[in-house]
Amino acid sequence: MIDILFPKLHKEGYRFLAIAAVITFVLLLISNFFGIISLIITIWIYYFFRDPERFFIKDENYLLSPADGVVSQISEINGPLELGLENKKFTRVSIFMNVFDCHVNRAPSSGKIKKIFYKAGKFINATLDKASDENERNYITMINSKGDELILVQIAGLIARRIVCEVKENDEIGQGNSFGIIRFGSRVDLYFENYQLMVKKNQKTISGETIIARKKSND
Repeated sequence: MIDILFPKLHKEGYRFLAIAAVITFVLLLISNFFGIISLIITIWIYYFFRDPERFFIKDENYLLSPADGVVSQISEINGPLELGLENKKFTRVSIFMNVFDCHVNRAPSSGKIKKIFYKAGKFINATLDKASDENERNYITMINSKGDELILVQIAGLIARRIVCEVKENDEIGQGNSFGIIRFGSRVDLYFENYQLMVKKNQKTISGETIIARKKSND
């Protein structure tokens, strides 16, 4: 129960929480009204940067959700031009995170980080399809334990101004482990092939727990 009320804080949140707490203390000395408003914002900052424990399936035949949020788009699409995959077909699942969702991103499968590519861009609404091509974003290509290529794209949104990637090329990562966080409202795209889709549009997802797809049989 304590873990639910007071979840672990992601390391990116300590600085913001400290600043908000100081501002709240000062405002409470000046005005109860503004102090209480600042206290509410401080509590929101704490919960925005929460990093709760997740209980993942530990089965490499499944791809887990890389983000908390809502499935905003599902499409059959060519791979990202920036990665030289524009002639290769993938299934892309886009998950939109609003400002109340947990923003810690988790690996859908175990594997090795093959390539990381950051591209500066705009900050339009992350629910829009063009956000995948126009917004600031960070591409992470990995080869999972099944030998399949997966692409994770951290996309900044209308409010988000900071993409944090916690992995580097050639790192090994476990299924459900954190690979980064995006601050204040954003989106994560997952590209894959050879897996059967197991979610639908507008479905709520939990990072590291919700099953996105299942490995197709070779039969």
